[in-house]
Amino acid sequence: MAQVTLKGSPVQVGGALPLPGGSAPDFTLVAEGLADKSLKDYAGLRKVLNIFPSVDTPTCASSVRAFNEKVAELDNTVVLCISADLPFAQARFCGAEGLENVKNLSTLRGREFHTNYGVDIADGPLAGLTARAVVVLDENDNVLHSELVGEIADEPNYDAALSVLK
Repeated sequence: MAQVTLKGSPVQVGGALPLPGGSAPDFTLVAEGLADKSLKDYAGLRKVLNIFPSVDTPTCASSVRAFNEKVAELDNTVVLCISADLPFAQARFCGAEGLENVKNLSTLRGREFHTNYGVDIADGPLAGLTARAVVVLDENDNVLHSELVGEIADEPNYDAALSVLK
């Protein structure tokens, strides 16, 4: 079990974050229209998994905006924003913000994602949600970069995540 903080208070996080050099575990999560989407649905694309608790928090919203802007410069790359938010809320946020370069996935179903990706918040006020993390995959779902953000209220290291795709 890993440990991160939420505004300085320790939070236990279960599961194992996929590490560079390994293969990403498959998953099935919920997309717009309540459709199931798996990792295989994005085969042949490089993937940035932007994982966070909820788009309704300032830091999470900032990360979605930042990745939306930065991915526009990259070829053959999709950003998958993964949170516990329902697909309706995710779509409403992106629509209101004019964000078109990210795809949203909900952990409404597919809870094994939390453990398989090492982001399962086990205690504290956000227990049951996902910790903030970024996992970058190549076209074949090999892990190029992973970061479990040490402080949930902090943004990820965008430059480190995207530098492996340039």
